[in-house]
Amino acid sequence: MYAIVEIAGQQFKVAKDQKVYVHRLQGEEGSEVSFDNVLLLDDNGSVSIGAPAIEGAAVTAKILSHLKGDKVIVFKKKRRKGYQKKNGHRQALTEIQIESIAASGAKKATKKAATKKAAAPKAEAKKAAPKKSSKGDDLKKIEGAGPKAAEALVNAGLDTFAKVAKTDASKLSEILSEASSRLSHIVTDTWPKQAGLAAEGKWDELKELQDRLDGGIEK
Repeated sequence: MYAIVEIAGQQFKVAKDQKVYVHRLQGEEGSEVSFDNVLLLDDNGSVSIGAPAIEGAAVTAKILSHLKGDKVIVFKKKRRKGYQKKNGHRQALTEIQIESIAASGAKKATKKAATKKAAAPKAEAKKAAPKKSSKGDDLKKIEGAGPKAAEALVNAGLDTFAKVAKTDASKLSEILSEASSRLSHIVTDTWPKQAGLAAEGKWDELKELQDRLDGGIEK
């Protein structure tokens, strides 16, 4: 039996006891995680295809370790411009082991319960979040914060550079992961520092910092 499941914005073909490297997940080593965005299931030749996901299906895995991938060298050069730039990047990864694959309906009750639990804090967050106003900052000016990430921060009440600057990077990652699995791989280590410079109007210093960044990591 195998499944095709989306994990942290990537699709994987997985089977029981298989070890997989995925974008960095939130959670401690040894803890269990569950992924319910199962796109396809093959149970001894009986294939089920989701539209887009299979209702009730889930893949459960155990976090083995957090690590960084091999270094990737990024070299940029512009002919006749006297410009060249060399950076190295190591992707933040998590090694997981697939514990079980549940077919459609197996996790139905669990999914409903999880949805209800998730709905409560989200409702509270919406109540606590301030209304958008002209005083809100353009958070997309933070390197790595696209429109969806900026929207997730605003929905969590972080609508200005000053608020982002006072928030721990791990909390920012948690906010993005709760908003969408597609945002969970984004590295937020330098976001508070970037936001602090933006809040103080130090745009030249912010530009210099962003020029040193590679995948959200300062080199």
